[in-house]
Amino acid sequence: MNIVVVGLSHKTAPVEVREKLSIPEPQCDRAIAQLCSHPHIEEVAILSTCNRMEIYAVADESENGVRAITQFLSDHSKLPAAYLRQYLFVLLHHDAVMHLMRVSAGLDSLVLGEGQILAQVKQCHKLGQEHKGVGRTLNQLFKQAISAGKRVRTETSIGTGAVSISSAAVELAQMKVQNLAACRVAIIGAGKMSRLLVQHLVSKGAASIAIVNRSMERMQELAKQFPEGDLHLYPMTDMMQVITHSDIVFTSTAATDPLLDRAKLEAVLDPSQHLMLFDISVPRNVDSDVNELSYVQAFNVDDLKAVVAQNHEARRQMAMEAEALLDEEVDSFETWWRSLETVSTISSLRDKVETIRVQELEKALSRLGTEFAEKHQEVIEALTRGIVNKILHDPMVQLRAQQDIEARRQAMQTLSTLFNLESAKQKTV
Repeated sequence: MNIVVVGLSHKTAPVEVREKLSIPEPQCDRAIAQLCSHPHIEEVAILSTCNRMEIYAVADESENGVRAITQFLSDHSKLPAAYLRQYLFVLLHHDAVMHLMRVSAGLDSLVLGEGQILAQVKQCHKLGQEHKGVGRTLNQLFKQAISAGKRVRTETSIGTGAVSISSAAVELAQMKVQNLAACRVAIIGAGKMSRLLVQHLVSKGAASIAIVNRSMERMQELAKQFPEGDLHLYPMTDMMQVITHSDIVFTSTAATDPLLDRAKLEAVLDPSQHLMLFDISVPRNVDSDVNELSYVQAFNVDDLKAVVAQNHEARRQMAMEAEALLDEEVDSFETWWRSLETVSTISSLRDKVETIRVQELEKALSRLGTEFAEKHQEVIEALTRGIVNKILHDPMVQLRAQQDIEARRQAMQTLSTLFNLESAKQKTV
């Protein structure tokens, strides 16, 4: 079995490509089932966020596994595989393991050290388990990656003052207007990203914030979290009316199609009114054609890179400290991974030697006579077990410790041949 990851991120693909590959949570079960039905894929986990879409898999053959995943992404996005490949990255084995560790630690994020990605990795793991995509190998990998993400955040200061996508959007808005507190602000959506938007807007002095969402209950929960903020709640049916009374609008919903486009805005906005739109959703909530209106300025997640760059250099040294910790976590996982491959051979060898020990012990005890055997059986039993364990100890330790994949497999084959383990397995079956 081989670990592979195929995907794209803010580093390799623009938002207009990323949004086509996005897989919302309700569609995860079907996507995982489809991928796991492929004869070369054993396990699958899907990490889909605003900045990345990555499929982690355990495949019996790397090349066929990568081909199957690439074709799935092409079918899902309706983009030709030949076109899509220019944006995809493929990582195998050690590189795939290290990549997930870095993602979980926030080292591969647009915002270096951001904390939200760790929660997203946890959710990816949870969904993979719920939908029967995550098996023994990916379960261990994700547990180790989540542990690594927590460790990096507790043992380094990379997360100190780290901005999120939401806070970067608020920072960009503050750069574009002279006085954020004097602006009429609206947020479309009431999820986690919106909660962070409210948090940062309130901290920047935003005096009045309109929240628009389908669920009134979620908006009320959001309002309770910020009693110090002046939040006004509106149903989605009032969205366009709210926008006409706003200077700045942030959009953060799970909608798969744009909520706003040129036609909708042109129908309600006065050309003398200037509107700024900050869309931090993937798929995008705001169609790119709104930029054709001279009185509308629209920004998406890719426009946040300049803001993020200001914070990046200060965290580079912290990231180097984090990389050293991740090397340890990768070594720990790969020790487990190597031992997993040797389990079958070691188990077969131990079973065969134990069978021989028991047979020879019974012969010896029968020759020693009933009285002697009953009196000393426990001692003789312990003696034979001790001899077997001592003989098997070094081969097992060396086999588990062998880092070279081909050398380890050759050693297992040699043991299997020398001790005729395949024959022993067939007899057992």
